Amino acid sequence: MDVETFLETRLDRAAIPLAVGDIVAIVIVLTIGANQHNPTDFLIENPLYLLGIYAPFLIGWVLVAPLIGAYSPGAIESAKASVPLVVRSWVPAALIGLGLRATPFFHGGVQAIFVVVMVVTGAVALAVWRTLYFKVR
Repeated sequence: MDVETFLETRLDRAAIPLAVGDIVAIVIVLTIGANQHNPTDFLIENPLYLLGIYAPFLIGWVLVAPLIGAYSPGAIESAKASVPLVVRSWVPAALIGLGLRATPFFHGGVQAIFVVVMVVTGAVALAVWRTLYFKVR
């Protein structure tokens, strides 16, 4: 199977609303977390700081989600199909993001509790978002 055929089975244009919502959900979780550890004024005055927080997790998401099928034709059928795909995508994406944070290229570092918090809160946020999407769609 060539790369183009593989991607055709993993990406469906009808999943664009899911992709946008997933990114928004991830950014919201990260923003809430950043706001727990930094004053709001600091975050507003330093938007690049937030980008440094978002980047590793969004890189992980962009690398993993299409491979696992978060935007495949099956993902747009129902919450029953979509939620497990988004959660299965989030776990390795979060681990990639956490790994990137452990490098000198991104600030934040990685502590064991942060790994648990990111994996769980990200998975819950994405699952809730997708469930709501299919309820109101």
